[in-house]
Amino acid sequence: MKAYVFPGQGAQFSGMGKDLYDLNPEAQVLFKQADEVLGYELSKVMFEGTEEELRETKITQPAIFCHSAITYLINNDIEQPTAVAGHSLGEFSALVAAGALDFPSALRLVAERALAMQEATDAVPGTMAAVLGLDDDIIEKACAAIEEVVVPANYNTNGQLVISGSVEGVEKAAKILTDLGARRVVLLPVGGAFHSPLMQPAQDRLRAAIEKASFRTPACEIYQNTDAQPSTDPDEIKAKLIAQLTSPVRWTQTIQNMQAAGLTNFVEIGGKGKILAGLIRKVDRSLNVEQL
Repeated sequence: MKAYVFPGQGAQFSGMGKDLYDLNPEAQVLFKQADEVLGYELSKVMFEGTEEELRETKITQPAIFCHSAITYLINNDIEQPTAVAGHSLGEFSALVAAGALDFPSALRLVAERALAMQEATDAVPGTMAAVLGLDDDIIEKACAAIEEVVVPANYNTNGQLVISGSVEGVEKAAKILTDLGARRVVLLPVGGAFHSPLMQPAQDRLRAAIEKASFRTPACEIYQNTDAQPSTDPDEIKAKLIAQLTSPVRWTQTIQNMQAAGLTNFVEIGGKGKILAGLIRKVDRSLNVEQL
């Protein structure tokens, strides 16, 4: 049994997807379809754009989605997954792999999500920081005691939790958590407080698009970020996808729950740096992770 996992923001790199396009006619069709759906040449930015261009949220999210989804869709030898999961944005690629959304429908939602998040960020700037070497409950209590907006945002793996919120809130939390014994607190190069209450305007905008979209019953379970539990009901999947923007990504708990369900073989789809593979192995060194 294999579970397929899909990375989120941070998995972009200059030249992403160029090898797929050059070697596979089916990939060429999908990249052209993506350009038509978006109304601009995303493929050109992916293949030739600078790292700075690829860091723009409105570009980053469709680019990562296309890279992962197309990698999956053109692989004719791929086994039917027993379950899928995606880290934040990666949940949309996972939904395509599970058959809950078709490629163009998912891409439209990803594009809307990116624009909504960029708009929310422009209105109220925020930031995020990775906290290393501290127990989750200590971080949770520290954030809850701070008046400014700062919350746990990404439960990435054992000993690594990302916090998110206002610049003041995150800076205050960083100092407190360092004093509490964190090995490191690293401010991330982002302009937005993703997966925090500051993304409420983005959630409101995305809700309308998700509710209008046509979701099918997936061919396998999808473990979703908001509660780390498997879903197969289209209405439940929609509700969790909407909630995701202001809820934490419970990735550690997702991998633990998948392992408890008997899933020990994972395949990371897309992402040059093997981002998820590293996080999964830190949850449990016995888990097998391949890269596609």
